Amino acid sequence: MTLNEFDNTYRDKYDVVCGCDEAGRGPLAGDVFAAAVVFDKDTVIEGINDSKKLTAKKREELFEVIVEKALDFSIQCATVEEIEKFNILNCAMLAMKRAVESMKIKPDVCLIDGNKTPELECDAIAVVKGDAQSQAIAAASILAKVARDRYMLEMAKKFPEWQFEKHKGYGTKLHYQMIDKYGESPIHRPSFLKKYYAKLAEQP
Repeated sequence: MTLNEFDNTYRDKYDVVCGCDEAGRGPLAGDVFAAAVVFDKDTVIEGINDSKKLTAKKREELFEVIVEKALDFSIQCATVEEIEKFNILNCAMLAMKRAVESMKIKPDVCLIDGNKTPELECDAIAVVKGDAQSQAIAAASILAKVARDRYMLEMAKKFPEWQFEKHKGYGTKLHYQMIDKYGESPIHRPSFLKKYYAKLAEQP
């Protein structure tokens, strides 16, 4: 079954099928992003796949195609401040909820990547590994990932010491070295660094 055929299995029951996914749950810094996408039943985009399996260049190319061919899409985020207040899982759900609810076209069902769903005004169905099964979810994963990467490049200009352009906020060796050297930037997630600091404190 193709990714589009998977989405079409839901169109027997629902007119408007939306795919939704997030990007940026794991990093030590930056907002968490989410996207929602609605396609026409006949739209097939070649090369679409789970964003993590694509090169950055390919994601950028597909981003433009998705934006052009989608009936509607939305990209939203939850901020570092919200992540610290409500935790990352709740904020991933919040970002997805914002993405779905800010679209002009109101979906009848939302296919959500993963095993949890946000509270939505329409039906929501969790699809484990959905970005490898559903075209709409895969498209949403690409939009969210590209949007977040672009945001992190802007943050890299704002806070050059941490070299966000190289690691996008993820916990790489270089990133930890920059934290050791410069401390936290205004866009770091303090709750994500607690374990690291505890580990450092244990070292002789």
